[in-house]
Amino acid sequence: MASVTSLSDNVQQHLASALSATLPEAAGADPLLRRSDRADFQANGILALAKKAKANPRELATQVVSRVVTGDVIQDVEVSGPGFLNITVADKAITANLAARYADETGRLGVPFADQPGTTVIDYAQPNVAKEMHVGHLRSAVIGDSVVQLLEFTGENVVRRHHIGDWGTQFGMLIQYLDEHPHELDHKDARVTGEEAMSNLDRLYKAARRKFDSDEEFKTRARRRVVDLQAGDERTLAMWQKFVDESKIYFFSVFEKLDMEIRDADIVGESGYNDMLAETCRLLEESGVAVRSEGALCVFFDDIKGPDGNPVPLIVQKSDGGYGYAATDLSAIRDRVFNLKANTLLYVVDARQALHFRMVFETARRAGWLNDDVTAVQLAFGTVLGKDGKPFKTREGETVRLVDLLDEAIDRASAVVREKAQELSEEEIAERGAQVGIGAVKYADLSTSANRDYKFDLDQMVSLNGDTSVYLQYAYARIQSILRKAGEVSPAAHPELPLHEAERALGLHLDSFAETVREAAAEYAPHKLTAYLYQVASLYTSFYDKCPVLRAETPAQVENRLFLCDVTARTLHRGMALLGIRTPEKL
Repeated sequence: MASVTSLSDNVQQHLASALSATLPEAAGADPLLRRSDRADFQANGILALAKKAKANPRELATQVVSRVVTGDVIQDVEVSGPGFLNITVADKAITANLAARYADETGRLGVPFADQPGTTVIDYAQPNVAKEMHVGHLRSAVIGDSVVQLLEFTGENVVRRHHIGDWGTQFGMLIQYLDEHPHELDHKDARVTGEEAMSNLDRLYKAARRKFDSDEEFKTRARRRVVDLQAGDERTLAMWQKFVDESKIYFFSVFEKLDMEIRDADIVGESGYNDMLAETCRLLEESGVAVRSEGALCVFFDDIKGPDGNPVPLIVQKSDGGYGYAATDLSAIRDRVFNLKANTLLYVVDARQALHFRMVFETARRAGWLNDDVTAVQLAFGTVLGKDGKPFKTREGETVRLVDLLDEAIDRASAVVREKAQELSEEEIAERGAQVGIGAVKYADLSTSANRDYKFDLDQMVSLNGDTSVYLQYAYARIQSILRKAGEVSPAAHPELPLHEAERALGLHLDSFAETVREAAAEYAPHKLTAYLYQVASLYTSFYDKCPVLRAETPAQVENRLFLCDVTARTLHRGMALLGIRTPEKL
């Protein structure tokens, strides 16, 4: 189905026609239309046009009003203040527009695809092999997954990349220990769980670390293994692969609990760029972008200096010949630009890495790998804080395990569901508890602008009151209950019916769904969608309180209000899905 023209676009077209008829030289000018608390819409563009035409703005506004066609779309327009236009939309236009969105059989609610989609490679959800995921991994995964959903929904070609930490000196220690204790990763049951996989890895890592710290001969053997690994020794690589495979079992179990799709083909870790590192360094050195300094290959920047006033370089290759993170990240850029043909490289990475990525991106620009046609953006995110406003830790001061945090959220949510929906079976409570608990964690994260820190407060997250996913899920479930109770009466739009003030407010807000989705996708800003959806639920609550649905005055009004309920439910369902959050039919 073709996209549906929004009410604001329709009103804008009517105003533009009246403007050009009044002031021919203003053809194509923007009326600067926006929602207003004084009317349905307000247009402010006439003031600037009057100044340019050396005309009285209020007189010009009056002339424009006389040429505005009223009726099907615009019910009334009046001049306000020095030359603003206050516009009231016709009730029939609100209902008819929603009916067009409702008729979209694709489930897109009339949201158009982008005119010129490109290819975005998004780097997110980057855990480390042989290490447990902790609360610090939450935001990259949750924000990245929502941005993927938004971009794909608006038509962008999205390539997902999970740049896992699967390389480095620690693997020499782990491989050597496994070589000397070959059954540490064996499983009694072939169907090993994520928890068991991580338990094995954690136990092995701690044992290897103890031996590394206490046995000099083992330390020497372990360091030799690093060299073997980097040189591509087959047996060493096979043992390394065991760690990666074991870790993936664990990663997939955590991401499944987070209700996220992580595909094996999208996991391209640090090791995936090994074969490119030497060439990356050669290209940078030959082009003069990087220079040798005290044996290391470095890139210098005029505006980046340390506390001592000396330049702080980006070290691409160390003086001992080893490669740092910069070499890997720059090689990844080359792969994503030249092999994956990306127009945009998006990195969902902790704000504390901003300087590193600023230097990497500038280096890639100097090398010609990034240009006006290919851009790189760090979608930097803030820190998850505890209720005390400090970085979230356990009582013992340890980093909080992500699995523990998610399990607690599910437990809290299950308690809320059990209390509210006593007719559900234990199996249904467990299913709803997971959907509500994980949704609560995701929503709390996404409803905060990515670059800001936020406090992790489970009590607030699973509350039925306030700006929470539970409030939105409850609104959706309430609508489904009404639709079930309606029995054989089906939702149907009746544009001829006048609307209650609460119906108008809800209808006008629902109309801006497409605009909100486009904006959230273009700005990589899921928090704009959460704010919109919270307002949908709030306006629906007001409508529900003021406008009887099944006990409306006439059969036509019952159908129309059921229709308004159903459009609201579909908007909540689609919008929440773009955030990666489920909407249970019953709560």
